[in-house]
Amino acid sequence: MKLTYRHTAIGCCLGMITQAIVCNLAPILFIIFKENYGLTDEQLGRLIVFNFGTQIVADLIATKYCDRLGHRFFVVLAHTMCALGLISISLLPAILPSAYAGLCIAAVIYAFGGGIIEVCVSPIVESLPGNEKARMMSLAHSFYCWGQMATVAITTIAIWLIGRSVWRIIPVAWAIIPIFNLIFLSKVPMQPSIPEEKRTPIKELFNNRVFIIGMLMMIASGSSELSMSQWASLFVEESLGVSKVMGDLLGPCLFAFTMALTRVFFGIYAERISLEKSLLFSSIMCVVCYLMAVFFPPLTLAGCALSGFTVAIMWPGTLSAGAKRFPLSGTALFGLYAICGDIGCSVGPWIAGFVSDIVNANEKLVSLGMSLGWSKPSVGLRTGLLASTIFPAMLVVCSIILLRGKVKDKTTI
Repeated sequence: MKLTYRHTAIGCCLGMITQAIVCNLAPILFIIFKENYGLTDEQLGRLIVFNFGTQIVADLIATKYCDRLGHRFFVVLAHTMCALGLISISLLPAILPSAYAGLCIAAVIYAFGGGIIEVCVSPIVESLPGNEKARMMSLAHSFYCWGQMATVAITTIAIWLIGRSVWRIIPVAWAIIPIFNLIFLSKVPMQPSIPEEKRTPIKELFNNRVFIIGMLMMIASGSSELSMSQWASLFVEESLGVSKVMGDLLGPCLFAFTMALTRVFFGIYAERISLEKSLLFSSIMCVVCYLMAVFFPPLTLAGCALSGFTVAIMWPGTLSAGAKRFPLSGTALFGLYAICGDIGCSVGPWIAGFVSDIVNANEKLVSLGMSLGWSKPSVGLRTGLLASTIFPAMLVVCSIILLRGKVKDKTTI
């Protein structure tokens, strides 16, 4: 069978699913890690920092060398690292003297692969034949959401069926997907990279005010998305007092489902919708959903789920707008934006965990939270997520600046 660019698009979608697995599998196992290894919320948050901190390093490497060595080399390498990292989650905590060190090392391995995927897959999608770039970008990124939902649902049900004691089987099973896709992507056709003499210099990008605003938007987007999704399972469990199975299905699974639906919708109607106005509306509603989840216990689940709608277009929308504004930037734009996104993805959830630990250690603050009608176990994370609300608020400001700039000079991002 002759492989076409349609198969390339399929490989990119599987790449987004792979990235969803490596970004979301560990948080589903947080409670198991907490119980088995006695980890604190801050240590769990630090695992997220290791994950996205490593992705930043991978982003830098891919940004510098991807156009030189080619997208194929890097996406195959990325899937190899993802598979090794997933297998390491099972093996390293059992064979190293420190189980936590084993988890950190595994996070570094799979995060390196995940970081390269997010830098390389987007420009591959952007280079596919056709004119509906924003549509293709949003649809491709929707597979991250479907992958996140599948990771949450299947992992949760598997733990429920086979028991927590044999959880190590699960990461190894998930490694099958990147192993298959690294073989698949090694064979599909890919467009050549933009020649160096035709690429927009990085210095020129940094001298552009709109590009800098886009970088700030990526930081805010990553933080807004991950602060909720990475803590949703534990947050729902502690807030509603439900089991881990229900916490996973009602928290991150619903979040991913609503985010996926929005990205598919935007992918279908992208050419008819103002991107700048959509980003502004989404960021305002994201602030509302965060505050709803934090301050109104009966609406905690609704706030978590609906925030998936609000963050859906932030990441792919900013990427698409940047690629449209700087069409000859090559991998550099996607790499630099991915770095900013990963900074947000690491800082946002860590701040939530850090604030949560501080509040939980202070009896007066816990009592104050309980006086607001919050359940005692949820006081810390509610306060942590309240602190993270600064990021969607930051996106509101950036979106307003961009929208005013477009009206003034008739340009987009």
